[in-house]
Amino acid sequence: MDFFRIEGGRRLSGRIAVEGSKNAALPLMAASLLTDQPVTLRNVAELSDVTNMARLLDELGVKVAFAPDGVLLTSEDENRITARYDIVRTMRASICVLGPMLARRRRAIISMPGGCAFGDRPVDLHLKGMKALGAKVELRGGNIVVTADRLKGATIFLGGAFGSTVLGTANVMSAATLAEGTTIIEGAACEPEVVDLARLLTRMGAKIRGAGSPRIVVEGVEQLGGADHAVMPDRIVAGTYAVAAAMTNGDVILDEFPYDSLIAAVHYLGEIGVHVEVLAANDDRTRATVRVTSDRSLRPAMITTQPHPGFPTDLQAQFMALLSLAQGNSIITEKIYPERFLHVAELSRMGARLFRQGPTVMVAGGGELVGAPVMASDLRASACLVLAGLAANGETIVNRVYHLDRGYARMEQVLAKLGAAIERLSDSATPASEGAASAVEAASAPTSEIAASAAVPVGANRFMQDDR
Repeated sequence: MDFFRIEGGRRLSGRIAVEGSKNAALPLMAASLLTDQPVTLRNVAELSDVTNMARLLDELGVKVAFAPDGVLLTSEDENRITARYDIVRTMRASICVLGPMLARRRRAIISMPGGCAFGDRPVDLHLKGMKALGAKVELRGGNIVVTADRLKGATIFLGGAFGSTVLGTANVMSAATLAEGTTIIEGAACEPEVVDLARLLTRMGAKIRGAGSPRIVVEGVEQLGGADHAVMPDRIVAGTYAVAAAMTNGDVILDEFPYDSLIAAVHYLGEIGVHVEVLAANDDRTRATVRVTSDRSLRPAMITTQPHPGFPTDLQAQFMALLSLAQGNSIITEKIYPERFLHVAELSRMGARLFRQGPTVMVAGGGELVGAPVMASDLRASACLVLAGLAANGETIVNRVYHLDRGYARMEQVLAKLGAAIERLSDSATPASEGAASAVEAASAPTSEIAASAAVPVGANRFMQDDR
């Protein structure tokens, strides 16, 4: 198993380009199930999630051809309708094949996705949307079995307990393109990745209005054709590298920066003392060139994650690492996934002073981070620990970086290009240290044990009792 070894204290500088969005690419790839014509996607990042989606589509009869200038997808066998557990379990985004497959093939069998590292992420809203369009939904032996002669347009409310569902919106919107009549999606997700999918579907011949707003209207058509589409830049990758520049007091230029998709994050960066200067941009600032610098003394902030256009939950962990360096106390509240705090215990091992109570963490800034062996638990927590390692004194070992490969293309090479002292090694390269072993044990321990092992100041335990 690979790990990163990072020697902290290097100031990042230079110029890099933001890769294509993972969260956009996966539903875009699934949209190839809606047609028998070729779909070409450009700016697709080399990620393990993309590879896994290609494997799934191959099993569903879609020929996937990777080339330097893009990915060509052609649906060739529409009799294949089963998404097996062996592939679905590798990524929850596999569920996004449900809507496209049902709409065109009239039947889909999808293995029920499990939970994820930071809590349950049910698919009930996806199934609610399919039922509203006239599908019959059954659960058999751990599989979701969905059938329909032809879907029919309907008015559907997709709001949930923690806001709208991005993949649920993508599924219903995709299915509605081939439904008979008009579909109105109320409480739709407003995320830019939904807008990007709507752009591709429109190029394929769909009739969609309102993508990017809480109300999407889809006029069903008889069939869709092929299209050529460039995947939007990854806003979470962009935000991560902006935070990396800030935490090392760096000076970094980011090309293909999706500025308009990161307004909330850019706002909080400014409050903290990080400057994101636009050097050039297209008309809607979806692709910009920015320069990221920071003040010597960072300021605290109060951040609450929200559905877009609010502050993204996928940047919560990275900003927690940044705020651990600020002068003063910050408050971070997680409103999307209240249990998304697996990075708290590991950041605490590096000297961050973090106090959790329920969905809120107080970050007591003003200290310094110190290198330590830590364990990555999920994709964004992994990124948070790498950023902390860049700013820490001494050596940091980040274990289980396969999580990072799901959403960041060759992260260690990108950071090394900016001057970071970072390298990828395998477990066999160096003997595991005693500290690394304890990190492994902590990552696999029950929730209460992880909370108890976190390095926090005396008297802080009551804040950490729910940590995981």
